[in-house]
Amino acid sequence: MLNFFLKWIAYAFAIIFIAWIIPGISVENFWSAMLVCVVIAIINTFIKPVVKFISLPVNFLTLGLFSFVINALLFMLAGAITPGVDIDGFLSALIGSIILSILSLGINKI
Repeated sequence: MLNFFLKWIAYAFAIIFIAWIIPGISVENFWSAMLVCVVIAIINTFIKPVVKFISLPVNFLTLGLFSFVINALLFMLAGAITPGVDIDGFLSALIGSIILSILSLGINKI
């Protein structure tokens, strides 16, 4: 259980770090970052598999590169749902989702 909370806090700090380095993403406070982590987890659990299945032919044709677009759009959705988090454009969401994916590799080692 402690491991779960440590990962959740680490993801929140990763979101704050992403907002700090990318000009188009802003997070008001730590609690907004914690909430967007919950929203991202819910989106990744319920919506992402359906979207990936529907976009399977396009993803196949682009050799998997369309997954970056899906991740960016779902990252924008999480920012739109969560109060206190603002994502200003697709490019910011794309870069933010790529950085979050890289940081999550290290966070999952916890």
